[in-house]
Amino acid sequence: MKFPEFERSLEAAAPPATLHLALQALWWDAKGDWNKAHECAQADEGNSSCDWVHAYLHRKEGDASNAGYWYRQAGKPVAKVSLADEWHAIVQALIA
Repeated sequence: MKFPEFERSLEAAAPPATLHLALQALWWDAKGDWNKAHECAQADEGNSSCDWVHAYLHRKEGDASNAGYWYRQAGKPVAKVSLADEWHAIVQALIA
């Protein structure tokens, strides 16, 4: 799946079944459902992709301490870019 196809999938009521949980989490986040996004990220803790998305979600929530923990778990630096730019970067990285 390429990024434009991922974006088009946001018109559906549910994410494509073939998406990894980390991408499902970002899909739900883009739809404005932080709780479903968080559930997806938590469903595969220990997976660095899900941990990265988990970090992003807690950063978005405003919980810097919890976000920092998940960035460390994911092996990623704490993001300094806008939330929108981080969302885009994570999607691009996970689709690649």
